Amino acid sequence: MDRAAVFDVDGTLVDTNHLHVTTWWEAFRQAGHRVPMHAVHRSVGLGSTDLIAHLLGEDRDTEQDARLSAAHTALYAQYFDRLPAFADAGRLLRRLHEDGWTVVLATSASGPELSALRRAIDADDAIAATASSDDVQEGKPAPEPVQHALDLAGVPKERAVFVGDTVWDMRAGRRAGVRCVGLLCGGIPRADLQEAGAEAVYDDPAHLLASLEDSPLA
Repeated sequence: MDRAAVFDVDGTLVDTNHLHVTTWWEAFRQAGHRVPMHAVHRSVGLGSTDLIAHLLGEDRDTEQDARLSAAHTALYAQYFDRLPAFADAGRLLRRLHEDGWTVVLATSASGPELSALRRAIDADDAIAATASSDDVQEGKPAPEPVQHALDLAGVPKERAVFVGDTVWDMRAGRRAGVRCVGLLCGGIPRADLQEAGAEAVYDDPAHLLASLEDSPLA
């Protein structure tokens, strides 16, 4: 296997973006911050510290960051036993594995959260490796998560495709020098994904699976 299919997870393979919106909104509310849900939605895909900085600004009281992140984690953990994978997410990964792709996950999730996401996808037999937030110093849109995924796969950037659902994913993939595929199931408009670097855009994993022969993952 000398080519890599790198996948974001939240909003790409598992339908969790709006759970993150709600639980981040509640974490901010509990800490006395009024943050609109649409602003939270646009920030999903960033690591916790970057998301907080993006929404509250660099002049915020950074001593609150750890408490905000912990509150979000506790609220989101209520859903770990019922996170819903998108239709055909597991089938897509298995098909790519069968077609000779090394499948790697690149996600800001880690620990029990990552385990819950992988249970939802139910395709561990097709996943060669995972690049989690524990493995990198900078999260998306920095290229490091994608570059680390390529290192794990042992594949050069010219032989890789990154699939994600946010502008942060597309920017990370573009900065890493790989081809990028966007999915609309995370709730970000097609035009935004294309502007951020998506070469092709599909509705969801099922749509990408049905369109593989004409996609960058052909």
